[in-house]
Amino acid sequence: LQEEQEDQSSGINAEYGGALEALAICLEEFDPGVKEAAAWALGYIARHNGELAQSVVDSGAVPLLVLCIQEPELSLKRIAASALSDISKHSPELAQTVVDSGAIAHLANLTLNPDAKLKRQVFSALSQISKHSVELAEMVVEAEIFPNILTCLKDSDEYVKKNCATLIREIAKHTPELAQLIVNAGGVAAVIDYVGDSAGNVRLPGIMMLGYVAAHSENLAMAVIVSKGVVQLAIALQEEQEDHIQAAAAWALGQAGRHTPEHAKAVAQANVLPTLLQCYLRAGSSEDLQTKAKKALKNILQKCVHLPALEPLLHDAPPNILKHVVAQFSKVLPHDAKARRLFVTSGGLKKVQEIKAEPGSALMEYINIINGCYPEEIVRYYSPGYSERLLERIDNHMPIMTN
Repeated sequence: LQEEQEDQSSGINAEYGGALEALAICLEEFDPGVKEAAAWALGYIARHNGELAQSVVDSGAVPLLVLCIQEPELSLKRIAASALSDISKHSPELAQTVVDSGAIAHLANLTLNPDAKLKRQVFSALSQISKHSVELAEMVVEAEIFPNILTCLKDSDEYVKKNCATLIREIAKHTPELAQLIVNAGGVAAVIDYVGDSAGNVRLPGIMMLGYVAAHSENLAMAVIVSKGVVQLAIALQEEQEDHIQAAAAWALGQAGRHTPEHAKAVAQANVLPTLLQCYLRAGSSEDLQTKAKKALKNILQKCVHLPALEPLLHDAPPNILKHVVAQFSKVLPHDAKARRLFVTSGGLKKVQEIKAEPGSALMEYINIINGCYPEEIVRYYSPGYSERLLERIDNHMPIMTN
């Protein structure tokens, strides 16, 4: 029964009408081994889809699984927690059924149990409950899991760390209030350390959590920035080889930098703009990475007035990105004499003259605004072909002969 494949198992409840009830009754047996086998079977059935999980709920198994996580045997606790996770994951209604049976308080009590395999399942179950709605996430938070669970981000077991970070992510994503609660508990600083200490898929939930927090508001994004979150996200973007992890880091950086010029400057100073551009232009990048890198670039560029960070993009960016870069220069240069001078000496003005823009386009308009900041002869001097025209004039110039 447990090993039925998904395509075969949708008829379990009809075909084995009494099997689920029989398994549920086994959860009341005195022998822990029998309970364990029954919980394992019910979890295997529930994990396939919502319909099968509902059948497990209808058999009356959920309150009995909650009793099993309170039993002394560790292996029984693990398997019962895993089954509750498999039931909760499919829908808010199924998760609510698990919550209504009093599971959260008992799961929360197990978050600091020394057994790593048990903690893996406990964090998984709490994550599957929290992910569905604000109300369910709030109920998990009300079980006073913070700040205690933050220590598990430094657990020696990779899966405990990852599942703990996933739980924090699932709570943080819902509302600014829940994200702020995590910030106040020291959760952002702890997750930033976690991102710095981990790699690959273990790192991913931490990256996403920082993105969700930064997305909610200016203040929450600044909390990520001042805790050096942008630095760790920039390192992840640079170091990670998998496109989906780079895409998550790009998205998170875009969320941190999109709010105000101050936010954009903090992100740009971490030197992420060239890396984002590289991810966008790289031939082998997945479509998702290209989309997220482009969106992050646009989000940051539209707020960034820190010109030294923008200048490298003048030379490398394709026209659809270049438009946003030149737009920012056109906003700053008219009001900043020092920046105008620096723009000439750094080669920026020369580069702008080399851009081929369609007449009447937004890009052309931005270039005209920039050129309007300088005397006409300076603009001419840096225009392509100017030195050749000067040489031509020398060739055509007739010397004035004196007697």
